[in-house]
Amino acid sequence: MKNIKKFPNLILMLLFAITTITSCEKDDGNSGGQQQEIIPDSFSEYFGNQVSRNFLGNVIDINNNPIEGVTITIGNETVTTDSNGVFILNDANVKERFGYIKTEKVGYIHGSRSVVPSNGTNKVTIMLLEATVVGTVNSGATETVSMGNGSSVSFDGDFIKEDGSAYSGAVDVIMHHLDPADDDMAMQMPGMLYAENEEGAERMLQTLGMLAVELRGTNGEDLNLPEGSTSEIKIPLDPSLMGIAPATIPLWYFDEVNGYWKEEGVATLQGNMYVGNVSHFSFWNCDIPAEAITLCVTAIDEDNNSLSNLYVSITSATFGSRGGYTNDNGEVCGFVPSGETLQLDVYSYDICDDTPLYSQVIGSYSSDSSLSIIIPDNDDIIAETVIGNFNTCDGGPVTDGYVQLRYGGQTFTDAVSDGTFEINLLRCEDNNAFKIKASDFVNLQSTDSISYTFTTPLTDVGTISACNDITEFIQFTIDDGDTIFVVDDLQASFSVNNPNAFGPIIDIYGSGGETGNNNCFYMQGRLNDPDYLGEYDHLNFNDTNDTGFFIGECLSVSNTNNNIIYNLNALGAIGEYIDINFSGSYEDFNNQPHTITGVIHVLRDQ
Repeated sequence: MKNIKKFPNLILMLLFAITTITSCEKDDGNSGGQQQEIIPDSFSEYFGNQVSRNFLGNVIDINNNPIEGVTITIGNETVTTDSNGVFILNDANVKERFGYIKTEKVGYIHGSRSVVPSNGTNKVTIMLLEATVVGTVNSGATETVSMGNGSSVSFDGDFIKEDGSAYSGAVDVIMHHLDPADDDMAMQMPGMLYAENEEGAERMLQTLGMLAVELRGTNGEDLNLPEGSTSEIKIPLDPSLMGIAPATIPLWYFDEVNGYWKEEGVATLQGNMYVGNVSHFSFWNCDIPAEAITLCVTAIDEDNNSLSNLYVSITSATFGSRGGYTNDNGEVCGFVPSGETLQLDVYSYDICDDTPLYSQVIGSYSSDSSLSIIIPDNDDIIAETVIGNFNTCDGGPVTDGYVQLRYGGQTFTDAVSDGTFEINLLRCEDNNAFKIKASDFVNLQSTDSISYTFTTPLTDVGTISACNDITEFIQFTIDDGDTIFVVDDLQASFSVNNPNAFGPIIDIYGSGGETGNNNCFYMQGRLNDPDYLGEYDHLNFNDTNDTGFFIGECLSVSNTNNNIIYNLNALGAIGEYIDINFSGSYEDFNNQPHTITGVIHVLRDQ
């Protein structure tokens, strides 16, 4: 699907940025024949009442690597990102139609994201740009700084500090050009494409290019232009946009205090460059404005279950498509053009197929609206729910943390506040392996990344615990009892040609378990042909051709009515991990029925 990009290590932002071209003329907030637009006295009146909303997000660099220690601010609340670049901020004070997330870290230019907050957890991804100095100018001298793509800024030599006093000395110029043709632009740009025009009316924007400029003094202080001083900026236009580019276009700057764009001035198209004059520095944006409303779309299945992590695309006939992913309530909200019929398409994420799961013509809308859609069943796409418990290293429930599920090149994250988690997603029929990793914010502990296999439609991974110093473990739960952890004297071996067996053999042993005759855990598996991975049932030792697993030596697990299923998810080389999860029912040696679930995450010794 052309408009969806694969994001391998991030949580995808829940924001429509639907844009449209309405005119090459200056927007005056009134289209011919329509009712005169009513503009409030204060722009903030558009935002609605104050509400509390939950946010979960991550911050990455341009290589999709997480950035630790980023300061995140929403309203009056501040948190920092962890080693995975993740932050959680619950019950943040935002407005019904507008939430603003600011990020700051030394070495990067200021980043942010604005959203139309939904009732569920609002998930965002922000890609920070490094504060790379493109050139250095001096006060009192007329100079121009240029980039390789033709972007440039001219200076007349006058600069001021943040307190308004004059600055004298060298000035480092930090610049970034943001190209709409770049798939990463939506994560790199500040706020969202939402603006206040010169008349004070709200607009959604179609960007044709942005230029970020920050000025630093010799002591690292922020600088800007004094009143009465201007600079000429040049922003290159991507060739793919030349056919829709007007001869003159409004300029908009990003208001870092309030979190939206403001109209100020115009730029003229000269060759493949938009050229304009600005009186201060921030992000500057060449945009065509359109009137907009907020639209919330909720996706459910035929049984009325919410569907999260679906990509919802809205297409404007006069421009094109943008979209966002549904949250844990199946909802995604954002701005769409008012007064225009739109095409709505819903996709599973793009590792599966580019055929829409659902399509509908919607609109037109003249005021804020919501829409609920039912996604029909699809034989080629499988709905999965993964649940489990997340405990601290001391065995208590994690109250401030998150669990990440990695599948098919994407990461799905669920915030944990009561020691439980649930992640819903759609998967492709030919790919049923996933990994789980979790982090405990309070105790600064995390789990290893553990491989699992889906047990459709519900996968219960049992209890996972955040203990950084525990690199391998065996855990299992019988019936509704306590989870047993085996972490001592772990041994794991794999032999392709075992002289005492009838095929490839895995042996795994650990001491310290609290159940069983010998205070131990022992598993033996006789495997299929390479690559050995996959689903196995109970091993019948009396059948030399049988494959499967057996755990009855230390535990009272008999052969009678043994319905335990084992998934061998990873079989690493020596020094790498063997991952197995298992669950099912069985009878003990006293013919009593039981259930069991377990996870094995051990390093292969030989």
